Amino acid sequence: MTLTLTDCGDSALVAKAVDLEPEDAWHLVHALADALDAVRLPGVQGLVPTYDALLVEFDCADIDHATVRRVLRREAGRIGGEARREPRRFVVPVVYGGEFGPDLAEVARQVGVSEGELVSLHSGSDLTVRCLGAPAGAPMMDGPPFPEPVPRLASPRTRVEPGAVAVAGRQAVICPMPSPGGWPLLGRTPVGVLDLRADPFMAYRPGDVFRFTPIPESEWDRHTKRTLADCHG
Repeated sequence: MTLTLTDCGDSALVAKAVDLEPEDAWHLVHALADALDAVRLPGVQGLVPTYDALLVEFDCADIDHATVRRVLRREAGRIGGEARREPRRFVVPVVYGGEFGPDLAEVARQVGVSEGELVSLHSGSDLTVRCLGAPAGAPMMDGPPFPEPVPRLASPRTRVEPGAVAVAGRQAVICPMPSPGGWPLLGRTPVGVLDLRADPFMAYRPGDVFRFTPIPESEWDRHTKRTLADCHG
């Protein structure tokens, strides 16, 4: 196991996993984030784990780089090869195509399959949440097994509706709240991605898996009062 530690200005540090298989690197940085959160180091203000790196943000008046480095190395040694967490599974209903997925036909053309085949590929396997992105903790997932990566839109939309199910490159995401976006839209889920009354307001975390399931537009209203927490199982 190799971990490189790089200062980012006077109040942050990046721990990057190197010389590891991608899956092992991902598990290590997320286990490190959990471990550092449990330690509760004074001055640490933010932990942002991604695919193979962890950004640690801190108040340099309360803690210094050397202390953060020492704790990260200690926790990485303690974790060793046991950096694994049992995933939870969410089954998410999606209306594909039409006004809910205006880019479905174009994405199918780009990757060389029919619209029906594209939906089958997108909904045919569990997709792992790898990290939380913008806006508001969007679940950034592994992409479905399309024959080709999906290009981003040449002109991003100024508004994407909450629940929009999108893909780009080899990744997939659900938009949790209204925002601009340049990822092609395949469909939309009627269930709420966020529940601002809950703590935490996201039912999912990195490592969980999503399985999309197609529903007809006629079933939309039946799901609108549900949140992703209701889709767990």
